[in-house]
Amino acid sequence: MRRFPSVRSLLFGLMVLLISAVSFAQLSISVRFGPPPIPVYEQPPCPEEGYIWTPGYWAYDDEVGDYYWVPGTWVLAPEPGFLWTPGYWGWSGVAFIFHEGYWGPRVGFYGGINYGFGYFGEGFEGGRWDHDRFFYNRSVTNVNVTNIHNVYNTTVVNNTTVNRVSYNGGEGGIPTRPTPQEEAAVNERHIPPVAAQAQHVQAARGNPELRASSNHGKPPIAATPKPGALNDRDVAPAKEAGGAYNPPANRGEANPGANTPASNSQNNVPRPNNVVHPKDFPPRERPAPPNTGNPEMDKKYQQQQDKMFAQQDKERQKLQQQQEKDHQKWAQQNVDDAKRQQLEQQHQQQTQQLEQRHNQQMQQWQEKHRPANQDRPK
Repeated sequence: MRRFPSVRSLLFGLMVLLISAVSFAQLSISVRFGPPPIPVYEQPPCPEEGYIWTPGYWAYDDEVGDYYWVPGTWVLAPEPGFLWTPGYWGWSGVAFIFHEGYWGPRVGFYGGINYGFGYFGEGFEGGRWDHDRFFYNRSVTNVNVTNIHNVYNTTVVNNTTVNRVSYNGGEGGIPTRPTPQEEAAVNERHIPPVAAQAQHVQAARGNPELRASSNHGKPPIAATPKPGALNDRDVAPAKEAGGAYNPPANRGEANPGANTPASNSQNNVPRPNNVVHPKDFPPRERPAPPNTGNPEMDKKYQQQQDKMFAQQDKERQKLQQQQEKDHQKWAQQNVDDAKRQQLEQQHQQQTQQLEQRHNQQMQQWQEKHRPANQDRPK
């Protein structure tokens, strides 16, 4: 006789899905000043076979107007063959936007951020899958061979300039752009952060000591052996801050701070709290007109820029119209609140994916047309 899952099992499964969906929606967060540098810390030992390292990062609590450190931790892979692509902060030309991490068959773009422990800005050197078993590279990960035997040693030559910058683009940010392989990875099947990761983030958010205003970029809990284990004996504190951090004195006001690109007056634009539809984003302000010293070239660049913005506006309007039609359809079908919330999360993902693509287009355009005599971000 076929067995059907109990009501409790179904409810638990629904809760896991909802927690994961809420976590995935974190890419809607945008902030007008940049996060602190990545702190220096050691990696706790891998607890068991099948766990994959997910590096620590700075998240943002909109309610208190402050960044807080989400400790790096070992997470059980949701299924064999899947790897973790870390989230990252990127400068959009208006604000810093957080792009949520995800699980997938290969590692995608994570802003070129050097998180360490195998995540050196591109790809992952900390291990690899062999069918349904994960093998750990001991040269960059902390694995006890007494408990875990599937290991190997491959020295990783890191040609990237060592820095602890925690955001992509903008003044002082990492100038790296996605490779064709990383862009292709975006279209593959993904799994959002699992429930354990969402709970880990919430535990970090609820700890005042992990806020940047309290620890000044040197969190007392930098890494944990498992998600949520903030009090475990193997917790690793930060050895030192990754660099100086000078946030704006009044975080709740439109006052550009030291970590905000000084050349962008757009920083005074209010940041959206919960972007779901294209209309929820503030109007995009264009960068200063090109000034190469060649009037003909400047005119050509300006026309290209106008064309790009016109196309982006058209894509925003098209998506907005599509989503408004969905709203009308839901109203006719009397969709219940649970279903409506699920559909709104789909709208949010569509909107954020479109905005992320537009931000990347803008960053690529600015890099391509930056005057030769203008200093590039280092």
